[in-house]
Amino acid sequence: MTPIAITSATPLLGGLSPERFMRSHWHKKPLLVRQAVTMVKPFVSRAELFALAASDAVESRLIVRGGRDWTLRHGPLPRRALPPLAQRQWSVLVQGLDLHLDSAREMLERFRFVPDARLDDVMVSYATDGGGVGPHFDSYDVFLLQIHGVRRWRIGRLANPQLQAGVQLKILTNFEPEQEWVLEPGDMLYLPPGWAHDGIAEGECMTCSIGFRSAGADELARELLQRAIDEDEGDDGHGSDARIYRDPQQPATTTPGRIPGQLQDFARDSLARWLKAQGGFEVALGEVLSEPKPGVWFDAGEPLAGLGAVRLDRRTRMLHDERHVYVNGESFRAGGRDAVLMRRLADRRALAARDVAALSDDAREVLAQWAQAGWLHAADEGEAR
Repeated sequence: MTPIAITSATPLLGGLSPERFMRSHWHKKPLLVRQAVTMVKPFVSRAELFALAASDAVESRLIVRGGRDWTLRHGPLPRRALPPLAQRQWSVLVQGLDLHLDSAREMLERFRFVPDARLDDVMVSYATDGGGVGPHFDSYDVFLLQIHGVRRWRIGRLANPQLQAGVQLKILTNFEPEQEWVLEPGDMLYLPPGWAHDGIAEGECMTCSIGFRSAGADELARELLQRAIDEDEGDDGHGSDARIYRDPQQPATTTPGRIPGQLQDFARDSLARWLKAQGGFEVALGEVLSEPKPGVWFDAGEPLAGLGAVRLDRRTRMLHDERHVYVNGESFRAGGRDAVLMRRLADRRALAARDVAALSDDAREVLAQWAQAGWLHAADEGEAR
């Protein structure tokens, strides 16, 4: 797959280049783009969306408004659980379409000027007339692309984050819109974190949300430390840093509740040693960031035949840093030509046959293992360009 030309102007961003968009708008201010994408027809039909919502392997929600009341139901949502199409003010939201539809994964490819490590998923919401989820705000960056029908969006700075009491949804109590637009198929609205917004369907409509997560500091720290603990499971105590706390000079104390400063220093030093270990911190971070979303499973794949082109499965998350590549929560050390080509696979999500042939025997064996696990598949040469 051809890398995105980040210095070239694109209709997707209203004539801005990805480089300029990231500098002037990303995480800073909203952007409305008319006809960002030529939308002859939606990349997912209503019937396909409803079928996905009915699956227990797909995350979905049904939101119904009745006057001032809101009801929320989590999927799976069989068709009989959905209101009649003629009923107003209800919505179905289906998460992770990029994990289930090639067409959604292809839509996501347009936005890969943002690091994959920030990617959350592609969501599509279907709504009948008047449907929406109420005024709210998100803690992540999102592109809201209209793919069918029209939706009216109102947005404003978050003046008061107070939420309505007694409602299952996180709906703002005091929403003060500053701008308002009606989006038609192909139109797109980008919103950075913390901007309040309210989208209401005018007739039947579908909206695609391409979301980019912003991991909280506490959440990321917990996951990293848990990863470090998991790596140490099964250690017999005779590893290279199998130290135990010793205090032969500890005097008798009249304040037994006080933590000894020497013990604090030992614990602080132990954590520092792990963080400074060769690749320790980087490996843990790469494995955490490449971990698939909960509920993602891979079916056993087919063996690779020969040295043809390959492509990553649409569910596979692959990242890289200076020393490693990371695939679906696992790390692999790579150097030299193998590292260059493995990084190319992560960036382009495909490798041409000539690149596969240039890999070492060990690297090709890794690809074969990924294929057996369903993480990677044989591809046509055109898919790898």
